[in-house]
Amino acid sequence: MAEHLASIFGTEKDRVNCPFYFKIGACRHGDRCARLHNRPTISPTLLLSNMYHRPDMITPGVDAQGQPIEPRKIQDHFEDFYKDIFEELSKFGEIESLNVCDNLADHMIGNVYVQFKEEDQAAVALQALQGRFYSGRPILADFSPVTDFREATCRQFEENSCNRGGYCNFMHVKLIGRDLRRKLFGRNRGYRVSRSRSRSLSPRHRRDKDYYDRRERDRDHRDRDRDRGRHKYDRDGRDRDDRNRRHFTPRRSRSPIREGSEERRARIEQWNREREENL
Repeated sequence: MAEHLASIFGTEKDRVNCPFYFKIGACRHGDRCARLHNRPTISPTLLLSNMYHRPDMITPGVDAQGQPIEPRKIQDHFEDFYKDIFEELSKFGEIESLNVCDNLADHMIGNVYVQFKEEDQAAVALQALQGRFYSGRPILADFSPVTDFREATCRQFEENSCNRGGYCNFMHVKLIGRDLRRKLFGRNRGYRVSRSRSRSLSPRHRRDKDYYDRRERDRDHRDRDRDRGRHKYDRDGRDRDDRNRRHFTPRRSRSPIREGSEERRARIEQWNREREENL
């Protein structure tokens, strides 16, 4: 019985716990939901509810005065908000991911999910955000049960095929530009803004990406060891210890005779004559 309950926990078959709150940290029924919302007492993820307000929130593509807004200005407005939030929250610890919902439903509109590396960092950030305001509105922060954004993100939205639009019950993560992503998260962590992006890769592409990431990481380690004076690797990139174990001749003790030189040709001719005489 216990194994059965554990296997259906947080799924549609679970008639006790709300699956949407378990996966997304938000439910369209709110406190009126017939199922339980198990609010975590500690979590590395914080939910800042309804924090981001688009300039075209009332009518898409039109501001509050009824004037059309260019998509570039909307994106610039979002990236300014994203950078401001990231720099403020990074004071409390290392940020693993920062996702902003582009949904239009009341329970998800403008939701900001920030996941820290450690739970203690999230607890400190939550304590510091209590009673604070942003753009004249109070910040509503709380722990979120979401730790794996692959289960919370709408896969159809990433493939531009979601037919439910902004009222989808799964997260439509609004993305930032590549330059800003690299600036905030660094070169090696640029694609950690939304962990769910890797789900759209085919197995072959995911395998190739892992291979190139591993090769780049090994190259960085080799360059770092060379800069520190650790001559573990030769100039050609081979492991010196491994080469010695296989009885390779050290580079400095090799014969100075090069390919195509007169000495090499003369030596080869002598070897051929000696072999013919022995025959």
